[in-house]
Amino acid sequence: MSDPGFPQLPPGFRFGAATAAYQIEGAHDEDGRGPSIWDTFSHTPGRTHGGATGDTACDHYHRHPQDVALLRELGVDGYRFSLAWPRLLPQGTGAVNQKGLDFYDRLIDELLDAGIEPAATLYHWDLPQALEDRGGWRVRETAEAFAEFAAVAGDRYGDRVERWITLNEPFCSAFVGYAEGRHAPGAREGRGALAAAHHLLVGHGLAVRELRTAGAHEVGITLNLDRLHPASGRPEDLAALRRAEVLHNEVWTEPLFAGRYPEHEAETWAGLADGDWRRPEDLQLIGAPLDFVGINFYRPITVEAAPHREPDPERRTATDIGVAEPDPYGTRLTTMGWPVVPSAFTELLCNLDARYPQLPPIWITENGSAEADSVTPDGRVHDPERIDYLARHLAAVADAVAAGVDVRGYYVWSLLDNFEWARGYDQRFGLVHVDYDTLTRTPKDSYHWYRGLITAHRARTEETAR
Repeated sequence: MSDPGFPQLPPGFRFGAATAAYQIEGAHDEDGRGPSIWDTFSHTPGRTHGGATGDTACDHYHRHPQDVALLRELGVDGYRFSLAWPRLLPQGTGAVNQKGLDFYDRLIDELLDAGIEPAATLYHWDLPQALEDRGGWRVRETAEAFAEFAAVAGDRYGDRVERWITLNEPFCSAFVGYAEGRHAPGAREGRGALAAAHHLLVGHGLAVRELRTAGAHEVGITLNLDRLHPASGRPEDLAALRRAEVLHNEVWTEPLFAGRYPEHEAETWAGLADGDWRRPEDLQLIGAPLDFVGINFYRPITVEAAPHREPDPERRTATDIGVAEPDPYGTRLTTMGWPVVPSAFTELLCNLDARYPQLPPIWITENGSAEADSVTPDGRVHDPERIDYLARHLAAVADAVAAGVDVRGYYVWSLLDNFEWARGYDQRFGLVHVDYDTLTRTPKDSYHWYRGLITAHRARTEETAR
């Protein structure tokens, strides 16, 4: 594979790396941390690949100085991590765990000492199990508990965290977790999943309010919006595309950036959306102005019309909307089975920017690829496919910027190989290889490539400033 070179982003563009608490921290029952839905889910037989859990993961809880050193050597401007809700409030509300607070104090201070901007995600899917036992995101009380968590975190870290993300990929929390059952808590529901989607947005709005009160610098949300293409121009495929746009994208973007609910939600969910979980004041709460929106992107999706899996509308899940997902791209697939189509990234960013005039600046908060990595006898990890993926997707971001889209920065997913949710440890996204037996960290060729990119970009920025 030929050298893809370094894409050129505008002066001042920021580069970082990202992780999430349950995927790397381990120490699942140490120093007062309570159980999360992912502890319960991963310990349930048959839920994860090979029965894998995040009990140890990368042991970042004990090895974070080593990981911060890797970030410093990488030369990143910022590091996106998540605060484990059950580590700070083991029961989800009430008593605060001092040892949990102290852990993130140490991490944040180490980042600042290394000249790295901390970017904290409040919710990266690890809901305290105690809250799930009381209804989880199906009930408004969880959104109110989330506001309490945001207040605790904002009061403690608001003076040092540069960038706050309320929710990571609420699509996955609501629909993969409460409708498809592939993620924690493993439910397969219709109205329950739609109530969860709404209460996640309510929780976001309440958290924004608490973070603003605490004096947070920048506040936003991260969405995994999808670039969707119809399988054909047939009316039934175009109708399927319309439903898929609601499910994947508009359920989030319309309330957040347009102050309304999706126009086609009734036909998308065939009566499932007629619950009583909405209140008149919710849209104003959800649509409070943000400093940025985070976008996670990995691959596009093609949709075509398909029969409902469950013919009885009352028994359908919220993701059974009569849509299939063929893969017609004819391109390389990552080991996740995802097609590599960088142009779709540009299209997504440009279309989002054109559709919502009030859209805040964009940060790419995740982008990366899972590849078949291994340490070779020379002690290195050669991953040319990942380098090619990153180079081409960063070039796609540069194309969007050239078209006028306000993209401020990019966090690669991920710093470390880690627990890939239901896929366990069989997928490697990291710039740094982790031996899960010894927990040895080995920077991959992509780590060195990304460091070179950052160094070259910083030199161009300094040259421009002269």
